Amino acid sequence: MTTQLNAKQLRDLAETQQLSPIKHRPLYLILDNIYDTYNIGGLFRLADALAMERLYICGDSETPPNHRIQKASVGTYKVVKWTYRNAASEAIEELQKEVQHIQVVSIELTESAIPYTAFDFKLPCALVVGNETLGVSEAALKASDAVVKLPMYGYNTSLNVIVSAAVVAYEAVAHSKK
Repeated sequence: MTTQLNAKQLRDLAETQQLSPIKHRPLYLILDNIYDTYNIGGLFRLADALAMERLYICGDSETPPNHRIQKASVGTYKVVKWTYRNAASEAIEELQKEVQHIQVVSIELTESAIPYTAFDFKLPCALVVGNETLGVSEAALKASDAVVKLPMYGYNTSLNVIVSAAVVAYEAVAHSKK
């Protein structure tokens, strides 16, 4: 079967159905206590769109099978490799041991965060995104090699986690090709 599927084909894909292999990027996405299942589903779609190596769901987040994750992911939860860990810091530690020279970058508005456009992204890279209210946990921030932010020019201080992750992930991929 072809590797390019539309939304209906992905939704109808059997859990055990084999697809043609695709080349995964050495890019990882770590979800730190993401509560909204629609956000989790959307992050599965992002991981698939960029052919990420793996998505880590951490903390109190729901995991597949979950109806809302299934719906929001448009079936991509079936094709994206994912792992559950008790904490984002645990996923970071695992990646730092297993993936040589991995760069761990949290996306968060902190005093020391630098604009994502000024950061020198290298692959392999793990991006950490945080909870919709509290952001990336302190333990994950401490375990990160860098913290980047999306500059905010209006009154609001944050974007949806899917939007933030997508902007930075696409920048990381584009930057790594330079």
